[in-house]
Amino acid sequence: MKQHALHSPDRGAAILGLVVTAGTHLPLVGEHLEEAPYVGWLFIALSAAALVLALALVIADTPLVWAVAGAVTLAAVVAFVASRTIGLPLIGDDVGNWSEPLGYPAVAAEVVVAVVSAMTLLRTRRVPTLGQVPQ
Repeated sequence: MKQHALHSPDRGAAILGLVVTAGTHLPLVGEHLEEAPYVGWLFIALSAAALVLALALVIADTPLVWAVAGAVTLAAVVAFVASRTIGLPLIGDDVGNWSEPLGYPAVAAEVVVAVVSAMTLLRTRRVPTLGQVPQ
């Protein structure tokens, strides 16, 4: 089934948010590959996914792309909160460290993408109006 382009007015915000997500994680890859290699690799994967999704929004702008963008950025926010609250293996020293300078723009960008994705997907749901027959 071919998905139709949504032509969402929020595409620009999501694309910028995804680029910021990648840009805030890439500088941290080296130190995390040494300290906790799995975190470094997750930062690489997140950055690559964010850039691919930004490009996909430029090209496709479909519900699937929006859903994946929202899920990826929401997962990043959850991982950040987990690392600062309960801690993650090999980076327990991050517990309580809410003041990491790149954390603010990263989380802000990820929250924006997750929220805009949810709003876009909710807006595209086709709810029949009075007198309209569902298809």
